[in-house]
Amino acid sequence: MKELIVKKLEQRGVSMKAVADLVYKLQSPYDDTITMDKCIDSVGQVLNKREVQYTLLTGIALDRLTEQGKVEEPLASIIKRDEPLYGVDESLALAIANIYGTIGFTSFGYLDKNKIGVMKKLDNNKGEQVNTFIDDLVAGVAAAAAARIAHQKRSEEEAEEELTQKDVS
Repeated sequence: MKELIVKKLEQRGVSMKAVADLVYKLQSPYDDTITMDKCIDSVGQVLNKREVQYTLLTGIALDRLTEQGKVEEPLASIIKRDEPLYGVDESLALAIANIYGTIGFTSFGYLDKNKIGVMKKLDNNKGEQVNTFIDDLVAGVAAAAAARIAHQKRSEEEAEEELTQKDVS
């Protein structure tokens, strides 16, 4: 299933590396040892989660169905305009962002507000492609992957502290 999700993301103009770039931008101020490989791996781990896969499939399908004229009005126009009060796109994305705790929530908010990297490209694409769900879903995946890395780093720091305390004793 993960391979299908990666393929669907690529069809929408989103590569694993583009998502990993967002993760790197989120985590590099806090982790001077972070690498792009670690970010790509973390994105992959998030995409392995079944609830993430189902959420991505849902959002991507809604964007595509809207493009194809298969969503009824007035919902189609609301989605096409990415109506600010709609919020369903953010709700789906937050379900992904929160899988590693509230740090994902705050990272999602930052990405949603600032629209950096691939999100900016998706947000500025006002052509035939509808990106109402995909831009937020990408932010959700990046935020979750960044939160995953932050939790791992904290666990490593705590384990290091424990070892230091045992050595002192």
